[in-house]
Amino acid sequence: MAQVREFRLPDLGEGLTEAEIVRWMVAVGDVVEVDQPVVEVETAKAMVEVPCPWAGVVTARFGEEGGELPVGAPLLTVAVGGPADGGGPSAPGAGGADGAAATRPGGAPGPGGEPGPGAVDREPGAGAGAKRRAEGSGNVLVGYGTSAAPARRRRVRPVAAAAPAPAAPAPAPAGVRAPGAGPGRTDGPDGAAAPVADGPVPVISPLVRRLARQSGLDLRELSGSGPDGLILRADVEYALRAAAHRPVAAVAPAPAPAPVPAGADGRAVPDGVRVPLRGVRGAVADKLSRSRREIPDATCWVDADATELMRARTAMNAADGPRISLVALLARICVVALARFPELNSTVDTGAREVVRFDRVHLGFAAQTDRGLVVPVVRDAHTRDAEGLTAEFARLTGAARDGRLSPADLTGGTFTLNNYGVFGVDGSTPIINHPEAAMLGIGRIIPKPWVHEGELAVRQVVQLSLTFDHRVCDGGTAGGFLRYVADCVEQPAVLLRTL
Repeated sequence: MAQVREFRLPDLGEGLTEAEIVRWMVAVGDVVEVDQPVVEVETAKAMVEVPCPWAGVVTARFGEEGGELPVGAPLLTVAVGGPADGGGPSAPGAGGADGAAATRPGGAPGPGGEPGPGAVDREPGAGAGAKRRAEGSGNVLVGYGTSAAPARRRRVRPVAAAAPAPAAPAPAPAGVRAPGAGPGRTDGPDGAAAPVADGPVPVISPLVRRLARQSGLDLRELSGSGPDGLILRADVEYALRAAAHRPVAAVAPAPAPAPVPAGADGRAVPDGVRVPLRGVRGAVADKLSRSRREIPDATCWVDADATELMRARTAMNAADGPRISLVALLARICVVALARFPELNSTVDTGAREVVRFDRVHLGFAAQTDRGLVVPVVRDAHTRDAEGLTAEFARLTGAARDGRLSPADLTGGTFTLNNYGVFGVDGSTPIINHPEAAMLGIGRIIPKPWVHEGELAVRQVVQLSLTFDHRVCDGGTAGGFLRYVADCVEQPAVLLRTL
């Protein structure tokens, strides 16, 4: 006999508490295999394809594309075991896409759409008389084990044997019962509907929930006539009939002018387009705000003649072998400079009031994508040569543009390189990528008049800037780091002495 398993949004790691549904990869009635991706979600860190730990037939989906779900919220239900395991869309327990009532696992539907004896809605791994639980794949999605039984389960509500459906009562006139009220709803002493408590609405099946959603009916306005206030199909159909018979006023009253919305500080906010701060954009906003609150930053900058560096790169790419990117050369200069000035490869532990210096360089670099700004991290950048850095930059940049970066690719950085010259600007005072202590900025490289060897000449000039946490070092250390980077840019041979 088929069992209905409820698959919930797993913990995706790194303290993430919610995810946005980007794309459903299965529909109600589809047959899924173990560990088959069923939905693509976007977290504050990356795009993730979430696999289903069970094989069977999808009986319900929860959440629409573009909506957000908290960790632990139901994603979908799957009928596993028994006939539903290998069946198609018409297998028992699968709700068809056309909205027709389907037999729920464990019992035939009763009058009005109620399930028969032993039926369970959204019950993870439980059914009337079930002797075993269908085993999952055992894989783990960052703290989520599929082979272990869930810590909490809804109890199985025993449903009495099917009884003849009572005739639907005649629609009540307007004013006697609030439109949309179902059988069993209790009204207050003054005839007004009793307030509905917040929280999940108990519904007999996802099919009834979908019927209400398609009809624009708010389930919170109903009181179910089933056990413990469970909303049945008959309750929804009654509410729809009552709404259809509600008299319509001959002349609609003029709408009152919409009040100007107030912001969090109570001040009026002008009308305009509101864009939710969520996903990558929300994560960036939170991190930058925290950086500004906690880090007393300062910035210093210098112009450097990058003509010799550009010539060196041209000579390196003229030889046989992989091409070397300019960012990789600057990253190589950066990690060598950090070895000379380790104060900037650090973080501040505010609780212990200590500066923690790292003995490894995990170099982050800012990458602009269609989803917003992300900062992939090159692990152990100090151990890679220019060719290795070029390859890793290319891999992470491609993954960022395709939305395939994992949370591990976006965390753990100790220093960030920001090449804002690609946007055609000369300089910037960037915000430090919290909890790091510094960020090196690279402006565009353009021809400028420059005094070279005592004569005015046109040279390739770049502006370098360093934003640093003033708690980890003073201006002398920051200036020394930036001057060394500029010396390596102007005379690449300086770098050879340290290799």
